[in-house]
Amino acid sequence: MKLANYVSAVAAICLLMASPLRAETAAANAIEALNVAQQGNETAVKIDLKEALTTPPAGFAVANPAKIAFDFPATSNALGKTTEVLNQGDLRSVNIVQVAGRTRLVLNLVRNMNYRTRLDGKSLYVTLTPIERLGDAVAERSVRFAEESLVGARHAVRDVMFRRGKDGEGRVVVELSDAGTGIDIRKQGTGLIVDFMKTSVPEHLRRKLDVTDFGTPVLGVETRVMGDNVRMTITPKGVWEHNAYQTDNQFVVEVKEIVEDPNKLVQGTKIGYQGPRVSINYQNGDVRALLRLMAEELGLNAVISETVTGTTTLVLKDVPADQVIDIIFQQKGLDMRKKGNIIMIAPRDEIATREKLDFESRQQINELEPLQMEQFMLNYQRAADVARLLSGAEQRGGSAAEGGGAIATQKILSKRGSAVADPQSNILFVTDIPSKLAEIRTFIKTIDVGARQVMIEARIVEAQDNFNRELGAKINFINSKAVQLGGSGIYTAGGSMTPATSTTSGGVTTTTPPTLVQNPMMGINLPSYSSTGGTFALSLFNAAATRILNLELAALQSDGLGKIISSPRVVTANNVEAKIEDGTEIPYVTPASGDSPATITFKPAKLMLTVTPQITPEGTVKMKLEVKKEEADWTKAVAITGSNGVSYLNPPIKSSVVQTNAVVENGGTVVVGGVFINDIQNGVEKVPFLGDLPALGWLFKYKSEKTTRRELLVFITPRIISDKLRLN
Repeated sequence: MKLANYVSAVAAICLLMASPLRAETAAANAIEALNVAQQGNETAVKIDLKEALTTPPAGFAVANPAKIAFDFPATSNALGKTTEVLNQGDLRSVNIVQVAGRTRLVLNLVRNMNYRTRLDGKSLYVTLTPIERLGDAVAERSVRFAEESLVGARHAVRDVMFRRGKDGEGRVVVELSDAGTGIDIRKQGTGLIVDFMKTSVPEHLRRKLDVTDFGTPVLGVETRVMGDNVRMTITPKGVWEHNAYQTDNQFVVEVKEIVEDPNKLVQGTKIGYQGPRVSINYQNGDVRALLRLMAEELGLNAVISETVTGTTTLVLKDVPADQVIDIIFQQKGLDMRKKGNIIMIAPRDEIATREKLDFESRQQINELEPLQMEQFMLNYQRAADVARLLSGAEQRGGSAAEGGGAIATQKILSKRGSAVADPQSNILFVTDIPSKLAEIRTFIKTIDVGARQVMIEARIVEAQDNFNRELGAKINFINSKAVQLGGSGIYTAGGSMTPATSTTSGGVTTTTPPTLVQNPMMGINLPSYSSTGGTFALSLFNAAATRILNLELAALQSDGLGKIISSPRVVTANNVEAKIEDGTEIPYVTPASGDSPATITFKPAKLMLTVTPQITPEGTVKMKLEVKKEEADWTKAVAITGSNGVSYLNPPIKSSVVQTNAVVENGGTVVVGGVFINDIQNGVEKVPFLGDLPALGWLFKYKSEKTTRRELLVFITPRIISDKLRLN
């Protein structure tokens, strides 16, 4: 059997760690020859090229599996092959991959090794040296992320920032002075070390960042000077993995938590198989022996059951090792269970039978285990409510301060358990087996916490802007003296004839002749208006003041600006609905109809705020809001007479309502709704034909313009009330 690592897909792995490569459209250089020589404990690799290189190619290493890769830009592969098996010292084989005008040369190693490069004419020399041992432990070699491209130049760190990724990963962002900074990154102990070669850092960036509050796997980031270099120490927690990449002058290190999956042989956050790639040609071999070899390849501690038997034949090329084990499991009906860092491999039926016996024995122990009683002093929850939760009784609502209630249908107590609550002392007495008491203790500790409170402030701003403009002219003629038209007895406007009258008194008849009565009257009044603005009048009259010609010019412009601000505030617990109202109720009269007398009902005209806040883990506030503003419009009220003969006014109700869900940061303000109304009215009064004359038409025309603007805005500001809030 032959078991060898293949790296045809190593380019995809390495690209995650290397800085971006510039695509070259044409290959001006070529790799023509490759020679390997063993010199003591060192291995020398000579790479002959068509043209001499000005700088060594960018190189980087992968620790597991052990590989070293070099990128040759604008270079083609002239060897005529992509793989060459060498088996010289710790150098196993070489892969040459050409993609889009550039070539990547990968050295497959038996173990991790240090390397150094040297240019000599048209040749590149790569010297591989073993890693020095520190006692019994092997010092892990630093992974060269990026080679220094500007040899001899000084580089600088401009800024160091920390951010939280969308999946909860910690992200360290380093702003560099140029893209040619040499970078080494490696794991050391429980931390991650990043060295920036020949780099300086300003004094204000030489500090330790405590980033625990970000809720990422990273606890701290320390930046300090180490000789001519800058060393950054990243301190994570738990089980983690890292990924590094560079874009121009920005270098980013991401640290992500690994959630251990007992069903995966190789732990990590990437989807799919992640083990080292292997090629297998296995003919009628023993399954147990193959599983043992796969476990060694993956570095696993495996216990293989004696019932695992049979043979298998596998011909696989460049397949992840964990996928090979998965194939064997499916082929032979095997399964595994992981306990700590040890996996147990056995037939699936055997594992199922063993787990069934284990569950049955646990159930028998629970039924025979002696009961114990424990008392719980509750601080925030009511003991009676918690007792109903534990017993699985349906509960609706909840205490007044804890945030509503829950509906419980699943019993937390065991079959033999019971819970008794004392309302006076608010103590809960629970009797159950010890294992259940531990679960109940954790459950009560989780729910018996004080509800966080939120103050919601709503500002309702209503602005009104009125504009009115009136402009026009009025001409009239007054004649206070009658003029007879010839001897016809017809008089012009301004006078009239009183007819002759006869009266008899004591047999004597007296006759009064007709007389002319002077009645001053308006001869012309064009047009009419009722302006309360400024007027300018010009009058022309005769010497006797019996005839007057008036010309009045009227102009009016008025501006009005009003603002009404309402600011309701309410304080409520997290996830508890709160409501605040302020206003009046207006009586409405319903007229009598038939035998039904008139009735009086009341309709509300209130300012109301209803809100249900929810504090998110990020510290923002998610709110379900309803803001309603109602007021009576008495200018459009309708008079209704009641049965008692009293007249009532029924005004219409103007209502503005906003219903929405919004997420706002703590102390931030957001506009959740607004209404804008713009009412424009234009009117013209004129004398027909005369008002349409050019220029002179303004003497017989009156024009009015009225604009009303109304805007309603609702501002919401949530503030989380701190538990440590106190008065100084």
